[in-house]
Amino acid sequence: MILEVCVDSYTSMSIAKDAGADRIELCSALNIGGLTPSYGLMKQAKEIEDIEVFVMIRPRSGDFLYDDNEFEAMKNDIKLAKKMEFDGIVTGILLRDGKIDIQRMRKLVEIANPLKVVLHRAFDNAKNPVEDIPKLIEMGICRILTSGQRSNALKGAHYIGKLQEKFGEFITIMPGCGVKAKNIERIHKITKCTQYHLSGRIDIGSKMEYREGIERMDTPESEFIVEQADYDLIKKARETIDKI
Repeated sequence: MILEVCVDSYTSMSIAKDAGADRIELCSALNIGGLTPSYGLMKQAKEIEDIEVFVMIRPRSGDFLYDDNEFEAMKNDIKLAKKMEFDGIVTGILLRDGKIDIQRMRKLVEIANPLKVVLHRAFDNAKNPVEDIPKLIEMGICRILTSGQRSNALKGAHYIGKLQEKFGEFITIMPGCGVKAKNIERIHKITKCTQYHLSGRIDIGSKMEYREGIERMDTPESEFIVEQADYDLIKKARETIDKI
């Protein structure tokens, strides 16, 4: 079975690989759901060999309804990921009515070719996305990352299981969000999925000694939260998957 780890730094990517990740989802700003990584981070990521890397293509935080300028940025970012010879991209676009934007998704798949394309958790915010899965398969989407339209993959496991049963032969269904060593076995028992997505990150704490500015400028404490992939959490997930 495959373990994918999402990371937003070179250090976290290195830790994830050492802990047993099979594949990396490369992002920036995981604390807000993950955005397109910088060129600098992508260049660093190419230094780590022998692991698949899929680049997040998401121009901003918030919803997945993008204007023409944002869509143009997404196309340019895909061209860069393609030029840098990554293995694939992870993206998603919705229409105003909540449906998956099939027309624009098809365009991104065309631009990305021959890179593989994954539909991220925009799927979980979509209206009746199951209706569009045949179209996603037809256009060449290789994988759907989903929490089963619930707050985490364990709560959405029965929904994910139905997707796996109906479409798993034609497209990879990958549970993600809240996945960890202690619940992978339960999720697998319900879904029968063979690929799992997690971040395995913890707050390692800011090393800043000077913090007087917090009170003077009303700086939120969250600015001193520094998250990083944790070797032990990812290793335990790896071991659990291998036992299954």
